[in-house]
This record gives sequence, structure tokens and C-alpha cells, in this order.
Amino acid sequence: TLGIGAGGMLFAPGLLGACRTGLSSGVSIADDGWDRVPAILARIVPPKFPARDFAITSYGAKGDGVTDCTAAFAKAIGACNAAGGGRVVVPAGGRFLTGAIHLRSNVNLHVQGGATIVFSTNPDAYLPAVFTRWEGMELMGLSPLIYAFEQENVAVTGNGTLDGQANATHWWPWKGLADYGWKTGGPQQVPARTKLMAMMEANAPVAERVFAKDSFMRPQFIQPYRCRNVLIEDVTIVNSPMWEIHPVLSTNVTVRRVKIDTHGPNNDGCDPESCRDVLIEECTFDTGDDCIAIKSGRNADGRRLKAPTENVIVRGCNMKDGHGGVTIGSEISGDVRWVFAEKNRMDSPNLERALRLKNNASRGGVLEHIYMRDCTVGQVSDSVVSVDFNYEEGARGAFRPVARDINVTRVTSRKSKYGLYLRGFPNAPIEGVHLTDCRFDNVASGNMLENVTGLTTDRVIMNGKPL
Repeated sequence: TLGIGAGGMLFAPGLLGACRTGLSSGVSIADDGWDRVPAILARIVPPKFPARDFAITSYGAKGDGVTDCTAAFAKAIGACNAAGGGRVVVPAGGRFLTGAIHLRSNVNLHVQGGATIVFSTNPDAYLPAVFTRWEGMELMGLSPLIYAFEQENVAVTGNGTLDGQANATHWWPWKGLADYGWKTGGPQQVPARTKLMAMMEANAPVAERVFAKDSFMRPQFIQPYRCRNVLIEDVTIVNSPMWEIHPVLSTNVTVRRVKIDTHGPNNDGCDPESCRDVLIEECTFDTGDDCIAIKSGRNADGRRLKAPTENVIVRGCNMKDGHGGVTIGSEISGDVRWVFAEKNRMDSPNLERALRLKNNASRGGVLEHIYMRDCTVGQVSDSVVSVDFNYEEGARGAFRPVARDINVTRVTSRKSKYGLYLRGFPNAPIEGVHLTDCRFDNVASGNMLENVTGLTTDRVIMNGKPL
């Protein structure tokens, strides 16, 4: 590559001709996609619950941080469901130790301010294995800490805290990295992950993909799976084993005013996967991985299910540490479309990117109709806008990655290494990236552009000069 000054651009040799101003076929420069937002918001209606409370202490729970309250949670949830719904209340002032919590229809798990649900670090507490998704692959695995399967009207609310108790001693070492407590010869996820990927590519039935206690594959924190009408609101999440909020194949999902502070491996904040009509608003993300990562299944499983994520709105959120603020990928083989991010704030030397799209020739998903506007970036360590087909497997694969119709309007940044980091393939260029009324200051290395068609800029300033 060749760098041309602090405000210059980087181009791979021979690829300059692939970067041109204009429109690719079928790609719109206008941000008329925003006209869709009111109709999407009209469909996203949080569930309501009858005015009935079921305190877990009435079913044997003790808030001493020692007593196992798993059975008490199950009894309270069962009673609430049988009565037609209401709130299962975790009262203030206690630390309630539990294993997996399985929500049922019409149940709002309400954690009062000053209350903490403390989740066991014993893998046995998350058995028997449940139908779940792990890094975009279907399997029978350890139950997520809070799990709902094929339920309607479920919620986790309140100003209390959910503590997964993950650290360099529990859960995180299974990643297999010394930085997270793994020691040579200790248990780790790599053998099971490799086997699961092979079974997925061979289209093995999910019932045969059993990866539970001895597979060392960490459970997600909150996972509504094939659910309708989901609300996650106001809670604080700390010390997660891996992904924090992971709705899968769910519709009408609201994540509001959630505070996430957890810096372990794969500690994504919110990962809607193969979902439709999702609102993420007024949340704070301080994470060890992507703050928000929108997904739709990995490789063969994503293509088999053909379940895209679509109609996602991210607004009014605060992103601190993380790999990306608003990220799409990398498990996106089922496609992602119509994502809208507005009025978000991103600022940390440990936040790598503001808008991040990651794809490759093993995934081959279509990422299209992506909109970001009125977002303020203090500093990011890498790039303001990143679209990268060289992620992980890169060109190793038979499936053409697609990213097109990406619209960035009125986004400002005070400090970054790159403004734009766009790397497509010669046979699969990134199509139609449109920037309007943006300002990127203190950009150390200009832009990186490889195999991009239909790139347009209108009133864009970089390092004080028109781009």
C-alpha cells in the first residue's frame, strides 16, 4: 500500500481504478430508507403484563448469596405462567444465587434496584442441554443463564444487577487464551468448536450435535430463542461468560436502557441473530468485544435456515470500550438488511470502530441497506467506517460476500487511524458507500480502499479538507 500524507488515502497497487465516484447498479444514494423507520417502530411494541407479583422469596429463595435459589425461580415462574402472567419479583437488598433461569410466556422477571441475581459458575447448573445457537451454529449445549424457548411475552426488567461471575478463574479460561486465565493443558473450547463446525458443514442433525458440560463452550447470558414480544429493560449486566443479550429467530424485541460492563472474551453486548423488528435504545455498552453485533447464522447453518436479520433500529446508545460500536457480522450467512443507527455516542481509545461490517468468502452473506446518521464519535483506535471482507477466513471459501447500499450521514469523529477502511475482493467489490455531511478530524492514516465501486462523498471534510 502507499500512504500519501496524514490526510491522504491508501490504495492497494493496481486497484485505484476500482474506486470511483458514481452509483452501482441497483444501489441508491438517497437515504430514503429512513422513511421505513416509523412503520418499523409501530410494529415494535413491548409486551405488557398483568398486575400480579410473585416474589421469589415466597417460593423458598434466600438472598444470602449462598443458598441455591434455582428451584425457587422455577416455581415462581411456573406459578406466574399458570396464573396467566405477571411479574416474578427479585426483591431489593439480596444476592440470589441460581443456575439457569428458564422464562415462560407472559412472565416478566423483574429485578428490583439493589437486588442481584448471581449465577452459578458450576456447569452442571446449566444442564440438561438445550437447543441453542453458539457462534451462529445450532447445537444442544449448556443452557444460557436466562433462556426462553418458543415463548411469547417475556421480559427481564428492573434496576437490579445480573452477575454472571465470569472471570479469569471461571468461564473465561475456556476461550483458551492466557490473557483470560487459561493455562497450558487446561480445558478449552477449540476441539469442540472444531468438531461442531465440521458437523455443521456436514449438515448433521442438531439432535446429534451435543456439546454440553465437557465441551467447554461458554453459555450466553440472555437468550430468547424463537420468541415473540421480548423486552430487556433497565438491568445492569456484569461478568458475562460470553455474548450478553442474544435474541435468536425472535420477532418484536426491545432492548432499552440496559447497562453492560463486562470485558471477557467474546463479550458482545447485544447480538440479535436472525431476528425481525428489533429496537436497541438508550443503552450503555462497555464490552470486551463488539458493543452491538447483528448476525444471521454461520456458514452452512445460516444458508440452510435462510433467516435474515432485518429492521433493526439502534438509537441513543453510548458505546465505550469494544471492537465495534454498531457491527454487522461476522456470522451473517443468512443476510442482514435494513439496519438504522442514529444519535449514538461512541468514544474510547479502546473502541476500535464506529460502524463495522465484517464478511468473507466462507460466510457469503448479503449485507445491504445500512444507515447511520447523527452519530458523534470522540475517538476510535482504528476506523470510523469499516467494511472488511478479509475478516478471519478472508477469500478462503466458495461464497461471494456482498456489502452494498451503506449510507453515513452527519457523522463526526475527532480522532481515528482511518476515516474509511473498505476492503472488498476483485470479484466481489463493496458497492455503494455514500457519505454526506460528515467530518473526520485527526485521521492519522487517511483511508484504506480496495475493490470499492460506487463510493460517493458529498460535503465530507477530513483533516480540514474536502474529501
